[in-house]
Formats: sequence, C-alpha cells, structure tokens
Amino acid sequence: MSKPSFNDLVAFTAVVTHRSFRRAAAEVGLAPSSLSHVISALERNLGVRLLHRTTRSVSLTEAGERLYARLVPALQEVDHALLALDDFRGGPSGTVRINAPEVVVQVLLQQVVPQVLARHPALSVDLVSEGRLVDIVAAGCDAGIRFSESVPQDMVAVPFGGPTRFLAVAAPAYLARAGIPSTPDALHRHACIRHRMPSGRLYHWEFERRGEEVVIDVPGRLTLDQIAPMREAAEAGLGIAYVPEYAVSAALQRGTLVPVLDAWCPTIPGLVLYYPGHRHLPPGLRAFIETLKELLPQHG
Repeated sequence: MSKPSFNDLVAFTAVVTHRSFRRAAAEVGLAPSSLSHVISALERNLGVRLLHRTTRSVSLTEAGERLYARLVPALQEVDHALLALDDFRGGPSGTVRINAPEVVVQVLLQQVVPQVLARHPALSVDLVSEGRLVDIVAAGCDAGIRFSESVPQDMVAVPFGGPTRFLAVAAPAYLARAGIPSTPDALHRHACIRHRMPSGRLYHWEFERRGEEVVIDVPGRLTLDQIAPMREAAEAGLGIAYVPEYAVSAALQRGTLVPVLDAWCPTIPGLVLYYPGHRHLPPGLRAFIETLKELLPQHG
C-alpha cells in the first residue's frame, strides 16, 4: 500500500460531508466522474471499501467512518498551521465572496464592508445578492448568510446580530386610506404584499401574543421574492409588508413606514454566516467573520 495523497484525503472528506459526489466535485474542482475515480483509486490503494454508493445515496462503511473520524481533526490542524503563516504575509489578500439576500447585502455595505476594506488593503469583497437558498460551494462562494433555520446541517454557522424581530409595516398614506388593522385577522380586509419563499411557496404570516399563535395566509395582489422590494412597495403605499426589523429600521426612523400589530410581532433566531466545515478557512473569510462579529455582535 502506498501512502494516499493529501488531495485524495480532502476529496474523501468532501464526499462524506456532502453525501453527494456532485456537490463534493464542485468544491474540490473536479468533474463528478473524475472524483468517483479518485475515491475508487483511494479504496484500491488502501485495500478497504470506504463508501457504500448507489445512484441515489452515499454512506460510510465502518472503515470509512473510522478514517473520517480521524481525518477531520487532522485536516483542521493542517488548516490552523496554514493560517498561522498569515502573520508572515502581511495580512489577508485575494477575494472573499459572500452570498446573501439583497437586504442583508445592504446592511453589510452600510456597517461591515467599509471596515473590512479599510483594515485589509489587499483584500477584495464580492457580494452576491440572492434571494433563494443556493449551494454556495457550487456557486463558487466562500460563505453564505441566511436565517439559521435555513442553513444546511453540514455547514459551520456563525451567528451574528442576535435574534430578529419581524414587523408588519405600511406607509402612513396607506393606513390613512385603508385603516389600521387591530388584529391579525383584520389583515384579510387589507392589501398585503405577499412573499414568495425560495422554495416557491407563499409565506404565511406568523404572529404570536401571550402564547397565542396565529398564522395567516394573507390576501394580496402583489407578490415579491425579496425583502428589499417588499419594503419599497410598502413605502410606495401598495399595502402592508411583513419583514425583518433590520430591513426597515431606516424607513421607520424616516417615518416613511410605521409598524402595525406591534404587540403580535414575534422574534425568531437571527442570521448566521455559514461555510463548509471541513475545508480550509481562507484568511480573507476569517478576517470578514472577525469584523462581522465585532460590528454586529451576537446578543439576546
């Protein structure tokens, strides 16, 4: 038996983490067929089968489980050793690519990105606005930002900013014309700006007060799939929108939007930045995360 290459072991951990040759291939930069050949060659070289493979699933053999359990901490130590060399390079460089919803990108541009660029002159930031949940590895991104409940389980999640409160908001002119709803059920008599989720389904508005939960499939003639245009539509007087508080804080301060049903609006677990847990953490991404946690610390 010859000693396996480092790249072969990285390829194996990628397949195990993703439970998919297609997604793992995108991460390691190989075609799925080539990655399959790499794993087969690794198994022949080691003299044991590591994976059970079918056309629909990938699972570990007992030998594969033992190897994976030993490899993960070892590869993390390699990552740490490589990161320690940053002190000799004069700081992070290159490009860090982050995938996030448009409204989160706006928050990053206002509160985080200026400091990242100022502190790290050799680092570039590439922000990709995306409403739907994407495979960040296949999309060529270093990390993504979404609500914690949406993040795949095989990712490392870094919470920031604390819990998020959702608010029902509308323009003063709309409320003067249509009236102010006093209960969630009153929304059935209003124009509501509906939200199409990344899955394609329409979001049902969720309210809670003193243990009473109400879920409303709101009526409305306007449907949008991103938070930022929902806010803009509400400011234009087109109806009531139900959005995260951070997305409308400036509009609330300006007075172009006002909250309704405030006592019914719940707080949910907030945003997280997430990235593949077994791959090398690029210095640029590490610098971005450190600045993000400093400027938008986790609370609550």
